[in-house]
Amino acid sequence: MHSQDWVRVCAASELLPGEMRVAWDGDTPILVFNHDGTFYALEDRCSHEDFELSAGAFDANEATIECALHGAKFDVRDGSVLCAPAYAPVPKFPVRVEDGAVWTRDDRG
Repeated sequence: MHSQDWVRVCAASELLPGEMRVAWDGDTPILVFNHDGTFYALEDRCSHEDFELSAGAFDANEATIECALHGAKFDVRDGSVLCAPAYAPVPKFPVRVEDGAVWTRDDRG
């Protein structure tokens, strides 16, 4: 079961450009990125082998996250796959900034 309620990630001032942070919506880990002042959120699971993307390297210049397990790379802006061994995109979630805080949610229903 996924929440339709927004989950507070942190204060916007606590997630600086080039940084990432994990939030949880029920059982779903959501990895939130600050790329040049814009926030994006992906499921914190590599589509290749269900490994935490948050353990990998976020390249803020390229807007990519690389899985630490096998090197699959994803675009943080839309979850698209950029290189093997992954072939499926990572689910993307909505993000909003309200009252100085960053919010996200698993909107898959």
